[in-house]
Amino acid sequence: MKTASLIFLAGSLLAALPALAQERVWRCGNEYTNNSTIAQQKGCKVMEGGNVTVVQGTKPSGGGSAGGSSAPAASRAPAGSPRVEGVDQRARDGEARSVLESELKKAEARQAELKKEYNNGEPEKQGSEGRNYQKYLDRVAEMKAELARNESDIAGIRRELGRLPARQ
Repeated sequence: MKTASLIFLAGSLLAALPALAQERVWRCGNEYTNNSTIAQQKGCKVMEGGNVTVVQGTKPSGGGSAGGSSAPAASRAPAGSPRVEGVDQRARDGEARSVLESELKKAEARQAELKKEYNNGEPEKQGSEGRNYQKYLDRVAEMKAELARNESDIAGIRRELGRLPARQ
């Protein structure tokens, strides 16, 4: 009988340990605190149920006011990134420009080919399209969509080229 009561006592103590380890947590809008005096001052609500894990975010580093910096944020390298010498960067930019220019030429040639085949929305009918007009309409719609996609690709390549520094 003594062993049964000791086991019961040990089990009830172990069951109570997690409750002792977890402190009360209050939610104050988007903030959480375990300090009861701050929670009472701010009128926070007690969080009940499961554990709460809060990960502190990082504060943006900057020179003070927003928009007061002299260099745009897009031109700055991310923190910890390796510094590239000017000559190497110009070589990379030149290589990127040549790749983009060749892609632009291919896309423009493809666009001209698609426009010729599209024939202002009236391409030549093929095979069974003479008997099945819906098949012809589906192909025309597909051609129109492909023309639009290719035009969008061309615009994107031109934007990328515009972002690169001018050749020197």
